[in-house]
Amino acid sequence: MSFQELQLAAPLLRAIDACGYTTPTPVQAGSIPEVLAGRDLIASAQTGTGKTAAFMLPVLHKLLDFKKNPKGAPRVLVLTPTRELAAQVTEATRTYGKFMRVSSTVILGGMSYQPQFRDLSRPIDLVVGTPGRLIDHLERGSLDLSRLEVLILDEADRMLDMGFKEDVERITAKAPAERQTLLFTATMDKTMTQLAGRLLNDPVRVEIAGRKVTLDQIAQRLYVADNLGHKNRLLKRLLETEEINQAIVFAATKRASDDLARDLASQGHQAAALHGDMSQAMRNRTLQNLRRGRIRVLVATDVAARGIDVAGISHVINFDLPQSAEDYVHRIGRTGRAGASGTAISFVSGTDALRLRQIENYIHQTLPQELVPGLEPTRPLQSQHKKPANARNNKRHGSAAKGRYQGNKKSSANGGKEPVVEYRSRKAGRRKPSSKSLSR
Repeated sequence: MSFQELQLAAPLLRAIDACGYTTPTPVQAGSIPEVLAGRDLIASAQTGTGKTAAFMLPVLHKLLDFKKNPKGAPRVLVLTPTRELAAQVTEATRTYGKFMRVSSTVILGGMSYQPQFRDLSRPIDLVVGTPGRLIDHLERGSLDLSRLEVLILDEADRMLDMGFKEDVERITAKAPAERQTLLFTATMDKTMTQLAGRLLNDPVRVEIAGRKVTLDQIAQRLYVADNLGHKNRLLKRLLETEEINQAIVFAATKRASDDLARDLASQGHQAAALHGDMSQAMRNRTLQNLRRGRIRVLVATDVAARGIDVAGISHVINFDLPQSAEDYVHRIGRTGRAGASGTAISFVSGTDALRLRQIENYIHQTLPQELVPGLEPTRPLQSQHKKPANARNNKRHGSAAKGRYQGNKKSSANGGKEPVVEYRSRKAGRRKPSSKSLSR
């Protein structure tokens, strides 16, 4: 199937051709005809499968039918969970709509209100935004959803994960009941199904084979590290020896990402941090420098796990494993995009054994372990995560054991064991994560 067969308008076909794309991805081929037909839609697809274009192309096609709404009353609203994803969607709007006359704006927290008030003080076709700032504008009266025709929830599962369920419902309550609603998600669990039941009207389902879409072209491997210093030495060696174009290194905390980026910069690497404590202007500048090739190593927290779409990312390195297997899939999905190959490397220590098992069960494959000559671990992973003898004895004898340190109340309530990472099993509701082709 070609884009011409999808019966998109000539200005859109011209923009697609300018991007060098000829063949729609499966999610695009399945979604675009349904959106053009006016149907509500639930599309289950991973990031990197072209889902942004799957809704943006048909929505822009609809906007060719000119209507002049009152000021601050968009015809289309795209809700995203993160500022990075909103910026990506906004860029896609400009890319695919560059041969059209479309007025659009992005409404984000962490940015000045004045440019947003200015954009909303005139007729506007399309708004992209994050829930918190959109609610601010609704309450101030600067945003009017009474004329909304199409509501799009991009990465809706992530919005629920981040606690935006009530915000999403507040926003949708301000829109007309007869609107068209499009819901794009990587996973569908009971909560998501219930939300879709409330927001959508007789939706058509488009399901793209989940995790294999993004994992097949990504070479994954792990290195066992004894401690933090060992991780730092492994990272230094890999950055020196791997054929890395650009890499994202994921750290567990904002402070760790700052420290690691600073250390890498002192070693001569073009490195920078990206996390939620940075101002939006600084985050935008960092991403712009990444896209322009001025940054070779981006050290990020999970705020960047979704929403970064940079073609040059050849490697993802999990300096710290994520808290959930689903986040692992989203992290490594920053590489191997649009059919390109990529490499995902994970550093694993003894306390990560449980999370590693969960990741491998989730993706249905075992991550191969490799060694760096001269930096081999002193103990294999399986022996690193064994409980020390005193922890096993504490469990056996309970808190009445005399002469042994029992820890604080929180840890002793856990029988003296090491901290356990919380993780819901699939039965308990853990969501599954769920070609040259168009990648956005």
